[in-house]
Amino acid sequence: MLSATTPSPDLAAIEAAATRIAPHAQHTPVLRSRSLDALAGASLLFKCENFQRAGAFKFRGACNAVWSLDEATAARGVVTHSSGNHGAALALAARTRGVAAHVVVPEGAVAAKLAAITAAGAVLHRCAPTMAAREAMAEAVRVQTGASLIHPYTDPRVIAGQGTLALELLQEVGPLDVLVAPIGGGGLIGGCAIAAHGIDPRIEIHGAEPLGADDAARSLRSGTRVTELAPQTFCDGLRGLIGAINFELLRAHSVQVTTLHDAATFAALRLIWERLKILVEPSSAIALAAVLAQRERFAGKRVGIVLSGGNVDLDACLAGLAPLSIKSRDGG
Repeated sequence: MLSATTPSPDLAAIEAAATRIAPHAQHTPVLRSRSLDALAGASLLFKCENFQRAGAFKFRGACNAVWSLDEATAARGVVTHSSGNHGAALALAARTRGVAAHVVVPEGAVAAKLAAITAAGAVLHRCAPTMAAREAMAEAVRVQTGASLIHPYTDPRVIAGQGTLALELLQEVGPLDVLVAPIGGGGLIGGCAIAAHGIDPRIEIHGAEPLGADDAARSLRSGTRVTELAPQTFCDGLRGLIGAINFELLRAHSVQVTTLHDAATFAALRLIWERLKILVEPSSAIALAAVLAQRERFAGKRVGIVLSGGNVDLDACLAGLAPLSIKSRDGG
């Protein structure tokens, strides 16, 4: 079991991960919008992980973890629990290496994400929509199959893989004043903070979190990690609770967290669809929402914004279902 005492990856580990995943991962584009710059009063650079394989940044961490395994271990396969994006990413990463993947999925997961997991060839295992149920079933599958557990956000190999995103962004666009990323379990922002501060310690790291799933913000305020919360947000990828190692990374890198109502995130989502002309999911749009909600704080700065993924349930959208009606309460 990983904990706050588990060693965190460093910049060297992230650079090694970048080399390891290069044959498999996409180098995703950075987009700009003059109209969004004007709205924010800042220079916004959008790192578009919706163009990543499996449709989200999660492929980076999953790919690094899978290809870090020795041959004998990899041959026994991998297992994880996930509401969608990490599961799809791990399934695809396992396929690139020709090994089995098992994904434990909570009830209520987005249909498009479940389809991606099965399309990549993973074995689905359904469970109740609680973190305890997910972890229990993943452990049972691990014992039964001998597969290696690849946790969605506390595995240092996953964190290092996610950090390649920030490394890639900074190498392409040069210096940033601020980097803003969504916070769910904390693997993305933790890896990005390590990479960004390994290159330039002056970069401010900001996290964006739903008000209905604000365990990271509460944890930072109290100094103690929140381990019990029933998330209520339409950002389905941000319903996971902050991990122990991830919480320590937030503190070590002085990450500032902004919490937002879903209405603000939905407004930002529409802006991205309208102005950037790209499809992203709500968990991505929250990063832009955080910048727009605090115009004075970011005014005049070069701001990197992580658009974490684009796996939207189009059938639900086209059927006219309101995003705020999504009922699932567990994520990853």
